[in-house]
Amino acid sequence: MRFKVIAAAAISVATLMSVAACGGSNTASDGKVELEFWHNATTGDGKAYWENLAAAFEKKHQNVTIKIQAIQNEDYQGKLQTALQDPNSAPDVYMSLGGQKTKDMIEAGQTIDITSDISADAKKNMASTLGAATFDDKVYGMPVSMEPGGIWYSEDLFKKAGITEPPKTMEELNQAVTKLKAANITPVALGGKDAWPAAHWYYWLSFRECSAKDFSEASSGKGLKADCWNKAADQLEAFNKTNPFNNGYLTTSAQQGAGSSAGLLANHKAAMELMGAWEPGVLKDLSPDGKAMSDLGYFPFPSVDGGQGDPNALMGSVTYYSVSPSAPKKEAMEFLNYMAETKNQEGYAKAWNTFPANDAARGVVTDPALKTVLEYVKKSPDMQLWLDTQLGSNAGTALNTSVVNMLAGKGAAKDIVTAANDAIAKG
Repeated sequence: MRFKVIAAAAISVATLMSVAACGGSNTASDGKVELEFWHNATTGDGKAYWENLAAAFEKKHQNVTIKIQAIQNEDYQGKLQTALQDPNSAPDVYMSLGGQKTKDMIEAGQTIDITSDISADAKKNMASTLGAATFDDKVYGMPVSMEPGGIWYSEDLFKKAGITEPPKTMEELNQAVTKLKAANITPVALGGKDAWPAAHWYYWLSFRECSAKDFSEASSGKGLKADCWNKAADQLEAFNKTNPFNNGYLTTSAQQGAGSSAGLLANHKAAMELMGAWEPGVLKDLSPDGKAMSDLGYFPFPSVDGGQGDPNALMGSVTYYSVSPSAPKKEAMEFLNYMAETKNQEGYAKAWNTFPANDAARGVVTDPALKTVLEYVKKSPDMQLWLDTQLGSNAGTALNTSVVNMLAGKGAAKDIVTAANDAIAKG
């Protein structure tokens, strides 16, 4: 399976801690180079991984110092877009925003073509993921992970509620919700405060309702025109009326602390969460003992009755790192190629408990839930990018906000499609 690029390429949602404006590269007269590096791990093994990787790279490249910045997930996009407007504040190497957002950066001259600087090994081992960072046959980022989405669940809580098989259809999912509630178990954890986790429910329902052609048209700027988009909104409204989510889900964050939606699943306070394949690593960091969730299971988003979408198709992202025009390109590319080396990709997969982008490193994936995902990856004809990222910042934000408004009773289902189309029309 390869990542399907429609209007643009992909990423996952990034994470970093709030920081002051930071500067671009600094090459001294003595040949010393400082690389400003923004990444997505503020705690746990992921944070330690980047620190160790940077230290190992510096040991191999005595003239290079890597200055690491970490910014929280929900702050990242705004800080990056602001920083890239000024070469003096732009990071040298950073997690890209992906999709139309990356395309916008390319058109604004804020990120560079790295095609000719990618090592032969990286080109070979990233064959299945480099397409996610490719625009007009030029590569604008080095992939580090692949994150197909789906529903992650507690096998123990399912068993307690008498659910013997993961749901394959929305009807079966609704039946599972009913059984979990009867067993006094919160069915679904949702971090509505951060908007995008709530909107993922609409993305997936649309993905099952709409055809590949409908998605292609939406991604090419033609808008959400087919009736399937409204059907998906109606389905989400109906699902919400069954009260499947945790109490206070509209003010619950996605990944920050034990009280977040991920924390509820990690601590067996809820049975399911809809997320990407970064989920096992996030759950591990939020579990009481800091260990992987032993009863974690996975199933792809259920099919919908009469839907035009391929029930085997997956939606997700590829996380990749890009280079700003003000960066010292030679050293920045040496660092990106170092990230891509198989041994370092194996370390990345272990630290995040996720899928590495490097095909040769996938043998280190041992988590049972992730191995289940791999079986579904093999069945998937391709992997579509998250809908908000495909549409770009303006339309994606409008879409996410309108979904939350509908769930909060501040808008109707039809308003979701209207808001997205209005934002697309404005450009």
